[in-house]
Amino acid sequence: MRLEPRKPNLSRGLSTLFFLVVLSLNLSLVQAIGAPVQPTTSMCRVEPVDYKGWHAQQLSNRWVQLIVVPQNGGRVMQVTFAEHAYLFVNPKLEGKYFPPDQSQWFNYGGDKIWLLPEGNDDEQHWVGGSDVIDDGPFTFRKVSEGEHCEVELTGPSDPKTGIQFSRNIRLDTDSPRIHFRATMKNTSGHALEWSMQSVSQYNTADPGDSSKLNKAFRTSAPANPASSYLNRYHVRFGPAENPTPSIREDGLFTLRYVHMAAELWLDSTAGWLAVVDGTSRYAMVERFEFEESRAYPGKASIIFWTNGPELKLSDDGEASLRSKDEPFYLEAEINSPMCRLRAGETCTLDTEWFPTRAGSEFHTVTDAGIVLRPLRATLLGNGKIGISGGF
Repeated sequence: MRLEPRKPNLSRGLSTLFFLVVLSLNLSLVQAIGAPVQPTTSMCRVEPVDYKGWHAQQLSNRWVQLIVVPQNGGRVMQVTFAEHAYLFVNPKLEGKYFPPDQSQWFNYGGDKIWLLPEGNDDEQHWVGGSDVIDDGPFTFRKVSEGEHCEVELTGPSDPKTGIQFSRNIRLDTDSPRIHFRATMKNTSGHALEWSMQSVSQYNTADPGDSSKLNKAFRTSAPANPASSYLNRYHVRFGPAENPTPSIREDGLFTLRYVHMAAELWLDSTAGWLAVVDGTSRYAMVERFEFEESRAYPGKASIIFWTNGPELKLSDDGEASLRSKDEPFYLEAEINSPMCRLRAGETCTLDTEWFPTRAGSEFHTVTDAGIVLRPLRATLLGNGKIGISGGF
């Protein structure tokens, strides 16, 4: 895009020029991606729906629809923006529910709240699997609708960890922003220390052929310039020589999805991550508040998991790939700081989601929106100024 002022002057009216350029570029981007023209009046609604055979609740306004399935661990099963569905839903478990069973794990998909640290080292680690935390049925309560929608989901108390989760989800009438507040309560009779984790499974199958992976799917978050990790990120699981993550020159950690099991930890302090689908040209920005004075589990504020076959070694030292038919999805996980709770105390984790349109290129997140291509001003011949950027 190029602007040609009649009397060019590089030092005068720069702020006005910038405003006009950003406004024009935003309008051009909206027109280029074909964003639908929406009516100017609407109300936010909460209503029961059938979703793929599940008894679900839907929160909706003119921008966004959220599907919540209380029985299945209080999951947000799907988020749709401009008819684009973001989350992975396991087709093998659609419409089904299984009571907690420690001998196996039922991955329905969607978005949920988990405990950290994970493992079976001692009682201060959550074993995971299908238990009350992951699969216990939640109660559902509609708090409000109209000017804004808000619902409350409350899970059962887990006798093993002493933790009970609840979650409030809010959607305003005239905004695509989604606000989550997760609450962790100590229901035991003694002090506990845990972190809670927002776990979002994004669909990474090719939009045109669900049997293939989406080669243009990636996720990003700012790397910590003073990171505690050797490479400014930590490979917690999977091959150490993984070519898909990288730190760009501008300090942005970027992970390209491939069909391979891997877990990567970041001690990012910027308070956001972005998931970008370069094929369908949609993105989701998840924001949170980093608390510098508090400790995070393993020092990680953000974790990414790429789902796929796992590399295993037999007792004889033979390498093999396990579960080659693993579904295509990527997990974006936001961790709370460690919470030291006395009996009956609670702590909270606030996160916000911003579904949006995007492109094949992505640079950063600001309070005003996302930057696809940074603003550039170039002095051309004949006193003209060339302006370019994508926002």
